[in-house]
Amino acid sequence: MTDRKGELAANLAKVEERIAAACAAAGRKREEVTLIVVTKTYPASDVRILSGLGVRHVAENKDQDAAPKAAECSDLPLTWHFVGQLQTNKVRSVVGYADLVQSVDRSKLVTALSKEAVRAEREVGCLLQVALDAGASGRGERGGIGTDGIEELAGLVASAPGLRLDGLMTVAPLTGEYAGREQAAFERLMDLSTDLRRAHPAANMVSAGMSADLEQAVAAGATHVRVGSAVLGVRPGLG
Repeated sequence: MTDRKGELAANLAKVEERIAAACAAAGRKREEVTLIVVTKTYPASDVRILSGLGVRHVAENKDQDAAPKAAECSDLPLTWHFVGQLQTNKVRSVVGYADLVQSVDRSKLVTALSKEAVRAEREVGCLLQVALDAGASGRGERGGIGTDGIEELAGLVASAPGLRLDGLMTVAPLTGEYAGREQAAFERLMDLSTDLRRAHPAANMVSAGMSADLEQAVAAGATHVRVGSAVLGVRPGLG
């Protein structure tokens, strides 16, 4: 455990240095960017260590992993983000622990989240996941809604009981016009955020950037970066 704490502390310090340097390069204050550590596939013991090291935001992408982990760490001062594609049959469980759902991308999911949030007497923050690679289907390869659907979906979330419209999220696309152009993708998300805030001024959260491209996200103006492997190490058993 002591070795793991040292490893995580060293990795966290490197990520903090990267964020601070990116903020300085972009003329931004360090406190403008919130680090979310993505703890998927890693045990609750790592979450506990990270909390002790000052981490306050953690993210998961699969309910079957997240629910028991969140329960085991319920005594910690953490904000839990759900970042994976969310099926409606998992919504009741996710609403039980997630403070924010970053992957809202369809009206059916909004309805389900609202119903469960009201039932649980909770307010759940929602980010619309924007697919910058959305084709004719209006959906992205890794989930998300096309840019044309943002306004309507935002209105649904904003008017749904138990839900709070917090902003936008994206994953740098692997295909389409933004493939390999992470900063351009994140700048496009910032433009979409500006448009969104005209109708919904409080929806000012912009979640973008991961271990490999957090600098580009900070340069574009992201308010939150989601970092996993750079803090926790290369994930075991992926594939």
